[in-house]
Amino acid sequence: MFARMTRSSRAAVLAGATLSLCSAFAVANPAYPTKPITLVVSYPAGGSVDVAARIIQEPMAKALGQSIVVENRGGAGGTIGTNVVAKSAPDGYTVLLTLSSHTINPAIYKKLSFDTLKDFKPVSLVASAPQVLVVHPSVAANNLRELIAYANSLPNGLDYGSAGTGSPSHIAGEQLRLKTKAKLTHIAYRGGGPAVIDVLGNQIPALWVSLPAVAEFIKQGKLKGIAVSTAKRSPVFPDMPTVAETVPGFEVDSWYAMFVPAKTPQAVVDKLQASVANAAKDPDIQKKFLAQGAVVVGSSAADLDKRVTREIADWKKLAAEAKISMD
Repeated sequence: MFARMTRSSRAAVLAGATLSLCSAFAVANPAYPTKPITLVVSYPAGGSVDVAARIIQEPMAKALGQSIVVENRGGAGGTIGTNVVAKSAPDGYTVLLTLSSHTINPAIYKKLSFDTLKDFKPVSLVASAPQVLVVHPSVAANNLRELIAYANSLPNGLDYGSAGTGSPSHIAGEQLRLKTKAKLTHIAYRGGGPAVIDVLGNQIPALWVSLPAVAEFIKQGKLKGIAVSTAKRSPVFPDMPTVAETVPGFEVDSWYAMFVPAKTPQAVVDKLQASVANAAKDPDIQKKFLAQGAVVVGSSAADLDKRVTREIADWKKLAAEAKISMD
């Protein structure tokens, strides 16, 4: 009888079977999660992404009723840990927490072992953190307009450091250069730490770096904070302007966000998202992120999806113009 079915009838039967399987999964797993969840952090222990994971670990576990096990799988700009999650079972028990390099990597690597758009479902934008442009106190500029004018007055322009090629700090520096046509030359470091040491010692005059790395030096007057990269001012330095106040359309956000494998059931995604959103409302969690120079967000999955799609397109265009490549 099945052999005499029309093509549309067969499709209907197959669709029904698939729906039944999905329903069976939902019925069989009404109390997700029923075992500990592994939160894969795509950067090494002790770094900013790891700190973010430790902050949300306990409130998520409390909301979900299961322990959250943090597993650091750092290396290759976050791509190693990201690939682990991309290849894991889509059951909600292996979750990725990563940095905004998630949208930069597709722009600077010609080949990745995963597809950033197709292999993941967004869960939530956990927190937002700015990059900050700082200069040595000897630099004759106190704001962005003055710094651009100063750079353009120098025969060879102004050198600026970053945490490394393709890092959010590099992206910020190149976006500023392209939008303003300022005479800026990138100096790549292997991490923000060595770059901070050099700008403090006036080995380089300027640096783009994550805000927590230099917040105390700005407060002590050892560095001058020029502007932050996010769309809004940082509550850590409310008097410090954004770049966008001088250069409209500028934005680089060093966010932390959560993703799961693409075929993870939506009901599971919703539970994970709700646990992050609830944590974001906790004043204690807000204070802990603020101490790291970040603002907790707890966005919807849809909002994160829009950001990822937009940023991948933006960073591919910027990488092509600035000739940024890791291959």
